[in-house]
Amino acid sequence: MSAPFEPASHFRVLAALAGAAMWVYALVGALLLLLGIWRALGTRSGSSNPFRADSRRPPAPLVTDKDARRKVLKQGFSRDKVPGNLDAVVIGSGYGGLAVAVMLSKAGKRVLVLEQHGKAGGCCHTFSEKGFEFDVGIHYIGQMQKNSSQRMIIDQLTDGQLQWAQMDSPFDMVILGDPDSCKRYYLYSGKKKYTEGLKKQFPGEEANIDRFVTLIKKTARGSAHMGIVKMLPMPLVWFVHRTGLLGWISPFFRMSVKSLSQVVAELTANADLRAVFSYIFPTYGVIPAECSFPLHAILVDHFSEGGWYPQGGSSEIAFHSIPIIERAGGAVLTKAPVQSILVNSQGKACGVSVKQGQDLVNVYAPVVISDAGIFNTYEQLLPKELRALPGVQNQISRIDHGIGGFCVFIGLKGSKEELGLEAKNYYVYPHNNLNEAFTSYINSSRETAPEKIPFLYIASSSAKDPLWEKRYPGKSTLIVLTAAKYEWFEEWQEEKVSKRGAEYEAFKNSFVDNIMETVLKVYPQIKDQIACVSAGTPLTNKHYIASPRGEMYGIHHSMARFQPDFMATIRPQTPVPNLYLTGQDVLLAGFPGALHGALLCASAVLERNLYIDLMWLCKKIKASDGEKEN
Repeated sequence: MSAPFEPASHFRVLAALAGAAMWVYALVGALLLLLGIWRALGTRSGSSNPFRADSRRPPAPLVTDKDARRKVLKQGFSRDKVPGNLDAVVIGSGYGGLAVAVMLSKAGKRVLVLEQHGKAGGCCHTFSEKGFEFDVGIHYIGQMQKNSSQRMIIDQLTDGQLQWAQMDSPFDMVILGDPDSCKRYYLYSGKKKYTEGLKKQFPGEEANIDRFVTLIKKTARGSAHMGIVKMLPMPLVWFVHRTGLLGWISPFFRMSVKSLSQVVAELTANADLRAVFSYIFPTYGVIPAECSFPLHAILVDHFSEGGWYPQGGSSEIAFHSIPIIERAGGAVLTKAPVQSILVNSQGKACGVSVKQGQDLVNVYAPVVISDAGIFNTYEQLLPKELRALPGVQNQISRIDHGIGGFCVFIGLKGSKEELGLEAKNYYVYPHNNLNEAFTSYINSSRETAPEKIPFLYIASSSAKDPLWEKRYPGKSTLIVLTAAKYEWFEEWQEEKVSKRGAEYEAFKNSFVDNIMETVLKVYPQIKDQIACVSAGTPLTNKHYIASPRGEMYGIHHSMARFQPDFMATIRPQTPVPNLYLTGQDVLLAGFPGALHGALLCASAVLERNLYIDLMWLCKKIKASDGEKEN
């Protein structure tokens, strides 16, 4: 006689079976993931390793001769300067373009880099105004301490010629409220000092600060998973994402559904501390309420040891990259606006068309790499028939333009000592509700916007650079950054630069006047030492760095951008064979983002995982440096 049916017992059996099935499912998924990673990390036999040997050499003296620098940074395009037998052509000389060109050159490839502006470097270039030199986009970089992985990568890409100066500690200062009657908070260099500094400034919040720091570290540690999903086959990414396996093994992707505002609200009720936890959001252009927490975690972790600045100015980055490309038989040519990507009868990219005066010059190469950004690449440079490709439309439908930038460049009479300038940054906010201030500004009319500026980043490049005084004795500079909508300036977009008329200048100056009022409250001592003030709007960015709508950081860093399927979709390989993407749109904004976008791109082109090559080289370098020290 059979036992009577017992629902509770039956459910326990089903639960056990379901649990066992889940573990089998997870095991199968894990094995598939490992197989995919093994394939993604693999290297085709015969492909050259650009990091096979340590290329560092003793740094040469700073080159200040203008003619010598011009020969490197301002080689104007002409048909006869195009090298023969090219292996690749790169559109754009921002760091994403230069870095991938250097890596391919070190692998024995002949590469041509084409820059539409008159000076190479993209956001790494500098410009002169009334005897002062100003940065465009490199204001400070993190993780440049000796033997850090990022420092070793940059050393290899510049043959050890690019030197870095560490900023003061505290390296960042947060000002909440009017600078005359504000609260000031300090961010110190070094993980221990950073945490201790916050605890001293926010007594009673010690446990919450520890939780924040721990969460930042844990989440940022998984940032490598971004690169992995861009290398894995798409079906495998879809599988591990849909099954929840990726979120299970990756704290980075597990946290990607939470905004920065959500996380800090769960950590503390202190409004000022929430603001300080979130203060650095302008460096990627997304307010805390719309920012995926892992993005913020990467950035805070990136600056956990403080900030560094390239000695000699940011143009040194391009200056020490270009000779490596040239030594391999390549070239970096300026005043070379690419009009279109050439495609052969099989639908494969095979070169580019460059405008020279009234003529078009076709440059052919088996590989085309774009550092012009996704929007420019797909909507402006691709032939019309290829813009309709499903793969292209799928990517375009997922992205938006980032926020435009507004810059003010200030030249000062006097040295940093005379003016009391320090190697640190100021982030100035009208109050501690950062979301509210930014949203009110972006939603305001053009007429009222200058009165509602939600933040200012203020810094002195001259104070950060120990070689500045050698080049510009008795002079100093400040740069001020904020955001601005392209739509506010759009009516002047067809006008020529510097010739947009009195109404444009008046509108631009309404921003400048409000910005300078705040700057003089932060630095009252410079009031009578101002020699020149120059400003750039989103239209300025569009003209000089070809950002479609004056974006500071490429495509929008939305919450969706950090979801696994989105992350995997935007990768160096494009729907057009032999056409690749590099730079910050591939991964993240800024110099480090452009660098890793270039690493992913070079890995795809060379069909080898350069992160593995770098890992082995870094181990050799650390062992060798350790032996020398002993």
